[in-house]
Amino acid sequence: MNEEVSSAIKAASDILGNQAALAALCGLQKAAVTHWKRSGEVPAEHCKAIERATGGLVTCKQLRPNDWDRYWPELAEAA
Repeated sequence: MNEEVSSAIKAASDILGNQAALAALCGLQKAAVTHWKRSGEVPAEHCKAIERATGGLVTCKQLRPNDWDRYWPELAEAA
């Protein structure tokens, strides 16, 4: 488990209300969010929506710390 990702998922869940709300945002069931926390990996296709829904308090970089720059090279250029 990746603690950074787990913390980011918890933060997003808290901001949105709970894990079920986070899952609903992504069009998934709560079990998917539980899996993300256990595996330490959020699918890249959901990261931007989570970042927007949390007002940027939870970022794509936090959700995918090991490969965010591969998915969002524009963020790497800005950094």
